[in-house]
Amino acid sequence: MDANRRASPFSIAIVATCLGAVFAGSMLVTPLYPTYQQLFGFSELTLTLVYSAYVLGNLATLLFLGQISDIRGRRPVVVIAIGIAIIGTLVFMFARSAAWLACGRALSGAAVGLASGTAAAWLADLYPREARPRVATLAVAANMIGLALGALLSGLLSEYAPWPLKFSYIVYIALLAFLGLLVRVPPETMKRADGVSSHSAVALRPGIGVPPQIRSSFFPPAATLFSSMALLGFYGALIPGILKTDLHQSSPAVGGAVIFELTFICALTVYVTRNVGNRRAMLAGLLLLVPCLALLIGAQAAKSMPVLIAGTTLAAVATAFSYRGSLQVINQIAPPDRRGEIVSAYLLCGFAGNSIPVIGVGVLSKIMSLLHASMVFACVIALLSVAGLIIAKRSDPDLSAARA
Repeated sequence: MDANRRASPFSIAIVATCLGAVFAGSMLVTPLYPTYQQLFGFSELTLTLVYSAYVLGNLATLLFLGQISDIRGRRPVVVIAIGIAIIGTLVFMFARSAAWLACGRALSGAAVGLASGTAAAWLADLYPREARPRVATLAVAANMIGLALGALLSGLLSEYAPWPLKFSYIVYIALLAFLGLLVRVPPETMKRADGVSSHSAVALRPGIGVPPQIRSSFFPPAATLFSSMALLGFYGALIPGILKTDLHQSSPAVGGAVIFELTFICALTVYVTRNVGNRRAMLAGLLLLVPCLALLIGAQAAKSMPVLIAGTTLAAVATAFSYRGSLQVINQIAPPDRRGEIVSAYLLCGFAGNSIPVIGVGVLSKIMSLLHASMVFACVIALLSVAGLIIAKRSDPDLSAARA
C-alpha cells in the first residue's frame, strides 16, 4: 500500500489528535494532586510513587509491545491504546485511595506507551519521504498541546465546574470515544506480517531495540530526551505541591495554568523553530536546561511566582528544542521496517527520565526539605545535560547523515 499517496491532511490530523489526546490523559490528574493528598492523606514520597507508576505502564508496553504495530498494523494498536486510556480514566474517576491513583497512572502510562510510538510511526508512514522532517514537529506539537489542554481542562473544570474530581474525566472519556470512531478514517500503512495468526499477535518478549549500525547515532538523542523529560516530570509531579506550600497558590486552576504555560509554549516553540536543524536544536535544548533549572530552584527559594513563570517559559523552550530535535534524528536514522520498534526504544528513555528522577526527589524529601531535594534534582539533571551536550558534540560525525 502506498500510504503517501492515499494520506489526506484530515487523516494526518486524526492521527496527530489521537496522539495528543492520549497524552492529555496523563496530565488530567496533575492539578488535582493536592486535593487527592488532602482527601487520602498521603505524603510527598507517595505522590512521587503514584506519579511514577506511569512508567510501569510505559515499560510494559514499550518493552513487550514496542514492535506490535510493525506487525499487526497501526490502526488496531491506536484503538487498543484509546481503550486502555478510557479504562485508566475510569479508575481515576472512582478512586478511593492512593493505590487507585497509582493504578490509573499505570494504565495511563500503558496507553501512552502504546500510542506514542505507534502514532509517531504512523505519521511518518503517512508523510512523503521528502516531507518526513516535518513529522517530528507535528508529533512533538501534538504531544505538548495534548499535555497543555489536559492540564488546563482539569484545572479549570475542577475549580469552576460541578463534581471537581469527576467532570474533567467525563469530558475526556467522551473525547476518546469520538476519536475511537474517527481513527477508522486514516489508511492503514502496515500489512500484517506473514505467518502472524489472528490469535497470536506478538510473542511476549522484549520487542524494542536498536540495530548495531545506528547505535552511535541513537545514543545522543536518547540522552537528550531523558534530561528534558526529567524536567517535565518534575513539573508534572511536584509543581502543584510547590505552588501550594511555597508560593501559597492552592487553586487547581493555577496549577493547571502553570502546566499549560509550560506545554503550550513548548508546542509553539516547536512550530516557530521548525526550520532549525535537528542537531542544532538538540544542542540548544541541552544548553538551556541548566539556566531554567536555576530559575526553578530560585522561584522555590524566593517564593516568587514571577520567577517561576520566567523559569517555566525557558523550560518550555528547552524542552521544545530537545524533544523535537532528538525525535527528528530518530525518525531519519530508523529503517522503515523497524521504525515503530526504534521510536519505542527512544521513547522508553524519555519515559524513564520522566519518572525515575522524580522518585529520587520523593525519597530525598523524607530526609530533607523539598527545596533541598529539588536542588539535588537540579544538580543531577544539570550534570546529565552537560554530559549529553558533550556526547552530542563528540558524535557529530555520526549525526551528520541525520541533519535536517
